[in-house]
Amino acid sequence: MRSWVRWRRRVRRFWWSSSGDWRWLGEKPIPVASLNRLVWRDSVPSLSFFVMLSLSGIISTLGLLADSTAVVIGAMIIAPLMGPILGIAYAAAVANRRLLKRAALTLLIGSLTTVLSALLICQVAGLRDLNDEIRMRTQPTLLDLGVALGAGVAGAFAKSRKSVADAFPGVAIAVALIPPLSVMGIGLALSDWETLGGSSLLFITNLAGIIFSGILTFLWQRYGSLERAQGGIAFVGMVIALIGIPLGISLRNLLLQSNIRQQVRELLENQLDPFEKTHLRSLRVRQRRQGLEVDIEISAPPQQMTEADLQRVQNVLQDTLGQPVALQVSLIPVQQFQLSTDPEGQP
Repeated sequence: MRSWVRWRRRVRRFWWSSSGDWRWLGEKPIPVASLNRLVWRDSVPSLSFFVMLSLSGIISTLGLLADSTAVVIGAMIIAPLMGPILGIAYAAAVANRRLLKRAALTLLIGSLTTVLSALLICQVAGLRDLNDEIRMRTQPTLLDLGVALGAGVAGAFAKSRKSVADAFPGVAIAVALIPPLSVMGIGLALSDWETLGGSSLLFITNLAGIIFSGILTFLWQRYGSLERAQGGIAFVGMVIALIGIPLGISLRNLLLQSNIRQQVRELLENQLDPFEKTHLRSLRVRQRRQGLEVDIEISAPPQQMTEADLQRVQNVLQDTLGQPVALQVSLIPVQQFQLSTDPEGQP
């Protein structure tokens, strides 16, 4: 133990003697009074909050309907929803019930506003099919919980440090709070309860993860006390434990589908004769109760495949994977032309 203390002193002495006296650059968390005013300002439902949130919801919904990732990212940047969520985390850390109620009410009203705006836009647009941007927000896993926990730490830390305040928009992009709410509105408009349930689970995952890690980050920086925050930590921890079950199952299914997709791709490209002269454009594998659903889109010359060939492919897939396989193949005809030249170089 003594050797460790001596080694640590030597390192500190070497650092300060070799790098100059930079102690005046030392950074500390902002005072409690300043952080308290900042959190209260972001947790009150002001006109600016609702204007920016409404615009964010509209842009997010239009971006989802247009299947545009860039537009959805733009909506995340201007979304002010991170403010009241961190307000809840801070209120739990310092045991401020009044701030907790105000931030929770702001979050509830803001979330409902975003969902309803997405519902109205979807009904006006007449959407009937779900694209990839929408489906991405309906299948949360434990990976999303990990992202939310990291975003909560980053958001709470940026809130209490002036030097890293510029990183706050990046936190909003990382955790993606607005798109799940927009997808909830789309699910309601289509009466698609699976889409509604998946997007709701994603939003709850983000919310619980940010609040839990945000509380711990504020406590780490000595805002509040563990004794005051233990009730909030216990409640959010219980929520995370409950949602962890479906998130774990979803992650397991995702890994299983990824492994099966790789097996199917290798079979199609290397071991099945009918696919020798084809180009595999897309491959989707879904796990259902009755077995696997395999959707394949390929480019091939006309008359390259027959129904008998596809029947043999289905049998090979079922024997290799050990479960029933429902096969759907979309064949895009490809025609090749080659023009030769005459001896004089003219076509």
